[in-house]
Amino acid sequence: MFSVKKHTSLLFKLLIFCSSASISTISQAKEGVWIPATIKTQEKHMKELGLEIPIEKLYNESGTGLNNAVVLFGRGCTGELISSKGLVLTNHHCGYGSVQGLGNLQRDYFATGFFAKNQQEEVPCPGLTVTFVRRMENVTEKVLPGISDTMRDAERDSIISKRIAGIEREYEIKTGYDAQIKPYFEGNQYWVAITETFKDIRLVAFPPNGIGTFGGDDENWSWPRHTGDFSLFRVYADKDNKPAAYDANNKPYNPNQFFNINIKGYKEGDFTMVYGFPGTTNEYISSFELNQVYGISDPVSIAARTPRLAVWTKHMSADRDIFQKYTSKRAGVANGWKKWQGELEGLEANHAVDKKKEFERQFQEWADKNNETPYYKTILPQLDAATKEVDNLLLQEQHIKEDVLGIELIQQGAALDRFEACFRGNFTDAELSDTLKKLTTNMNWFYKNYDAATDKDVFKKLMPIYMKKCKPWLPAYYTAEYHRFHKRTKKWARYVYENSLMTTQDKLMAFAAKATKADSNSIINDPSWQLYSNVAAIRKQNLTSKIEAFRANKHYLNRLYIKGRMDRERDKVFYPNANLTLRIAYGNVRGLDPDGPAKYSWHTTIDDMIAAGDEKVDWFKVPPYLKELYQKRDFGRWAVNDTLSLAFIADNHTTGGNSGSPVLNSRGELIGTNFDRAYEGTMSDYLFDPNRCRNITLDIRYTLFVIEKFGGAGWLIDEMNIIK
Repeated sequence: MFSVKKHTSLLFKLLIFCSSASISTISQAKEGVWIPATIKTQEKHMKELGLEIPIEKLYNESGTGLNNAVVLFGRGCTGELISSKGLVLTNHHCGYGSVQGLGNLQRDYFATGFFAKNQQEEVPCPGLTVTFVRRMENVTEKVLPGISDTMRDAERDSIISKRIAGIEREYEIKTGYDAQIKPYFEGNQYWVAITETFKDIRLVAFPPNGIGTFGGDDENWSWPRHTGDFSLFRVYADKDNKPAAYDANNKPYNPNQFFNINIKGYKEGDFTMVYGFPGTTNEYISSFELNQVYGISDPVSIAARTPRLAVWTKHMSADRDIFQKYTSKRAGVANGWKKWQGELEGLEANHAVDKKKEFERQFQEWADKNNETPYYKTILPQLDAATKEVDNLLLQEQHIKEDVLGIELIQQGAALDRFEACFRGNFTDAELSDTLKKLTTNMNWFYKNYDAATDKDVFKKLMPIYMKKCKPWLPAYYTAEYHRFHKRTKKWARYVYENSLMTTQDKLMAFAAKATKADSNSIINDPSWQLYSNVAAIRKQNLTSKIEAFRANKHYLNRLYIKGRMDRERDKVFYPNANLTLRIAYGNVRGLDPDGPAKYSWHTTIDDMIAAGDEKVDWFKVPPYLKELYQKRDFGRWAVNDTLSLAFIADNHTTGGNSGSPVLNSRGELIGTNFDRAYEGTMSDYLFDPNRCRNITLDIRYTLFVIEKFGGAGWLIDEMNIIK
């Protein structure tokens, strides 16, 4: 028997703040995505590296910390307030989806850009939100009392979820704000974030793709970099400065904190900080799970996305309408595709799996001698056995997700599932037709950004991969169809796209308008539905429940493993994995060469961008007016030595979600906007290597130049507090 009281009291004594997921110590690396409320633990190290302001300026309980100038932008990026009138700076790619919804062929903001000339010209962005974190508090002792470490997750989560709901209500009543409690360290600790979300957000400035996505895939996840990756939005509030739905009478939000902008510049070695909402890291991953990333998920995804992106690029280059439809989708798919390639290279170069194994060997030696908590002895052997048992299942699942559901027509076969269910409902023919028409209308979002001819070519590329790689596990329908068309995927694709109701919304609407209960076979026999439903059945019968059971067991074992690591190294200060909550990272401006002294410069200039320009390549076309400003050397007050700094790199620990994060100097002043990582270091989600890992930042002076000189929106500069 284990003493509940004994082990929960040990848990509360654990140091809940950060350190390395690798074997390196804090003094050896600047890694860590730190909870702002714990940043005091890093004060000594930060000051050694150059921090000049009091640590309390970054975060404090009185509500005057710089956390009040940082926002969760939308559902997965970061933004920062840069004026007393609610002006929010974030990345171009963070605003991409919202801007795509605002534009069309006549208002092509991707081609021409958008710069409001006054507040009246600012464009509402339906559905876009920004969220402030006003305060964070450790509530572990409120959530976990009486819960033993070895309690299985089903029972544990049932108890915890009820407690969390009650605690969140208490905080909401007490503070008047929203409250959200999230687990940290796989559920060994819990923190509450007191938040405020604003819903009236308007587009202010958005440079054209020739600036905002300059370099495209070639420069994504790469250094040197020449991309002007920024956009501007404004937060609006009601007459009481509180969140409100869109209303023409709303006023610009007046924050209690916003960032001063420093245009004095920086040099290599200068201290920097990144304040934002990193999405997901897994620094404490076992070697067994890392092998699945290295050997299954990353390679399968890369192999499928390579031909899909090639098809999309070909069609987008030939037709501007298709470009509009696919540009945002393509950016999302390409982002992961290239990141995973760098991730594999970095993991291999670091011998990451071997490093994890060596740490596990040391942990096992300690666990075997630790009689106080005997369950630590079996954690790693159980993780090893569990991962090996599901390797083939995860391989099949990844191929289905990337090869089969990467084909949009098959993915949207799920919509026909809803159609088919209607035929089994208790409807009259008139009611049936009306319901089907509503379901079809609800798919406007899909058809607005879909092209059947493009998708048909994707089918031709991806289906052979699935048929070859998953041959032992194929649905019988797939095998039969493949042989019916004599293994000729082009003929199979032609049949599917000529005979499916899903290829156009008009075709689907025409069917819905005339449908009666006698037409149910039209759905059942539709090749899109057949392709979707048969692979869905395979997942349901053979994959989903087993994979979910594995993940539940893995979570349980990882929770104990992380607790064991913290028990073993009680003098070490740990940082939790990123989970899209507010964090601080810090480091120094630093060049990049994984194998020695800096191979690449630590910054780029507009001279480098112009030199990289190529009129024959869409992603490298420099906007004519930008060229004109360059030729005149008309850089205004943003110039340094008759040029314009564009981007720089530093060794801050960042990940997805940090896009748009403010990059600050030693005095907490804004010097740039984080927008990427260098390809060589994208494995930092699993293992941080200070020699390879670099965050890429857009120099604030280039941003201001584009706003004022290129966009003609100098009125926006006037509301910023600029330090010269």
